[in-house]
Formats: sequence, C-alpha cells, structure tokens
Amino acid sequence: MNKTCVIIPTYNESKKIGGLLLQLSGKKIDIIVVDDGSNDLTADIAREHGAHVIRNLKNRGKGAALLNGFTHALKQGYDTVITMDGDGQHDPDDISIFLDKASVSGDSIIIGNRMSEPKNMPLDRWLTNKVMSWFISCLSRQVIPDSQCGFRLLKKDTLEKLYLRTSNYETESEMLIKASRIGLKVVSVNIKTIYKGERSRINPFIDTIRFLKLIFREYGLRDSKKKNG
Repeated sequence: MNKTCVIIPTYNESKKIGGLLLQLSGKKIDIIVVDDGSNDLTADIAREHGAHVIRNLKNRGKGAALLNGFTHALKQGYDTVITMDGDGQHDPDDISIFLDKASVSGDSIIIGNRMSEPKNMPLDRWLTNKVMSWFISCLSRQVIPDSQCGFRLLKKDTLEKLYLRTSNYETESEMLIKASRIGLKVVSVNIKTIYKGERSRINPFIDTIRFLKLIFREYGLRDSKKKNG
C-alpha cells in the first residue's frame, strides 16, 4: 500500500491551522506540521488535532521547514509526500486530484495550478506569478503555469534525487528547476484559488535577490565550469 503524508510548513498560523487540520482529519492521511519558530500556539494546536509536529526553535524560512519535513518523511518510509501551506489558501478536498493524477501517471512532481481560474487572486500576486512562472518555465524547459504554488505532490524517488540548498521561499523554485535539470517531469493540475485578504509574507525585494542568487549559482557557475573545462 502506498504510504502518504501531508507536510505543512507553518509560521504563526494559530488562527488558521486548527481549521485546516480539522478538514484534513477526514482524509485518513498522516499529517506532519513543521512549526518554523512560531511565537504563538501553532505547535500546540497542531498537536491537539493529532498532527506530528516538528518544531524549529528559530524561524529559518519556509524552505528549511520543507526540508525538515522531507527528511522526516523519507526516514519514516513515506512513498508520497503532499505539501500544503498552513494559511488556509489550499483546499484539502483537492488532495484527491493529486492522488488520482499520481495513480495513473509516472510524473515526478505534480503541482497545483490556480491560474486556470485566478479571479480571486489579488492583481499583484497574479502579475508576479505570471512573470515568475514564465521565467521558471523557460529555465525548466517545460510549461509550469503556476510555479509559485505550494500545493504539490512529490514521490519518494524524486525527493531522494533532489539536493536542495536554499532555505526560504526560493526553495520551491529551486525544486522545479533542479528536477527539470535531471530530466524529471513536472505536471500541473487545476485547483481552487482561495484568498480571504491574507497578506503575503514574501518580501518582494529580499526574496527577488534570493531568487537571483539561486539562478546565478545554478546557471552562472555551471556556465563558468563549462568554459574552464
């Protein structure tokens, strides 16, 4: 039987995490909450709802939280990992879409696509997502319409092949770029777009710099090695 878990990276999500976990409780799926140094009751609420909680004493970034979750999942022998955000922007009912696709597909990464019906998405996020998704699609040499979506499914063999080095929001882009570079396929499935006035924690300036550093490291250094080789 395929062993599956949901990994939820969180930071100060005490107002939302309980409702999300309540919805997930009926899915009969293991839940791993990675509390990334929250200073509220996120970890306590997650435990009360039956989630396995991994707690970072300090805030290290979403990417670091995901990596902690991946490491735990691999050690526990999970065959399939689903990642969701902890702020309520992903609908647990859409998990079945990912599992159905995975059951009939050999695709290594399945990523949610909110851009098919983006009417609820704030304009600034829509524009940013459009630009980033176009750029990452070019780097990946495959079409990824919603590269910034954190609702994803990854198989065990994919996680074992990915060596991820970043620790913040750029980790999700690094994941797609590196998977594509080693020949893994990324496929998208349409999911609901849920926004209720939440403010994004992404810093447009700092996180853009981090992303550019990722691109320089992955492509600039590689090109330099080719020339020197």
